[in-house]
Amino acid sequence: MNSIDYAALCEQSLFTFLPDDKCREKKLINSMKYSLEAGGKRVRPSLVFEFNALCSGRAECAVPFACAVEMIHTYSLIHDDLPCMDDDDLRRGKPSNHKVYGEDIALLAGDALQTLAFETITCKNSVEICGADACCKAASVLAEYAGATGMVGGQVIDLMSENTNAPLEVLQEMDYKKTACLIKAACELGCISAGADEAKIKAASEYGECIGIAFQIQDDILDVISSDEELGKPVGSDKENSKSTYVSLLGIDECKKLVSNLTDKAIAALSAFDTDTTSLKEYAFKLANRNK
Repeated sequence: MNSIDYAALCEQSLFTFLPDDKCREKKLINSMKYSLEAGGKRVRPSLVFEFNALCSGRAECAVPFACAVEMIHTYSLIHDDLPCMDDDDLRRGKPSNHKVYGEDIALLAGDALQTLAFETITCKNSVEICGADACCKAASVLAEYAGATGMVGGQVIDLMSENTNAPLEVLQEMDYKKTACLIKAACELGCISAGADEAKIKAASEYGECIGIAFQIQDDILDVISSDEELGKPVGSDKENSKSTYVSLLGIDECKKLVSNLTDKAIAALSAFDTDTTSLKEYAFKLANRNK
């Protein structure tokens, strides 16, 4: 990515938005912090910062939007791991939230992170830094892509598709909503934080959609060829849960071709920007070729 360490910038800012833990609900806040501290690739916040810079924005305007996206992503992972969902004991090489804090607190920690994301975008300080119009638009975009017709809807399709041998078109809709939507949101929010025009927001959205779907296909590939240690979570869970995946429907070779084609399409979308897009091109290739 850019010479600025966006992941580190996110880390420095993320925990400043958490409530003070000197309260009766300390266990809840510690649970929220536990999953936020688990780290990961910070793909989504980094994309917010990247598109902010690409549109000649100020990094400080991107901070609350980047942190909000990561909060939404983290809450979704906490809920994904619950026994009523994917029932995974590991996340990013550590015990899943519910294995440490219990299912009840984990569920509520996810709920609290979701609401904190929108508080972060719309709080007084964010409005003063980014402007009311940008904050309002960002909240609307994030809500749309994270909600019933976006990430959450994709999760529902995922659950309904278990043990059904879901066809490719269902899988494509599921992965678009479950994975690509939040990555699209991150790209769009970066542009919004910089006051970019609609043409650039649309191009950023296409980039995000393409790398988002490629990201999920690569996840499916890694679930077959990787190990628990490399991936930081149990591999083979898709097969155990009788889920249709790109690999189960198309095979690994065809999946690799799809990842390559989507990456090329993402890179083509960057032509809408009149500044140097090298880092985003490299990032698309990096995600497509990751091994964890």
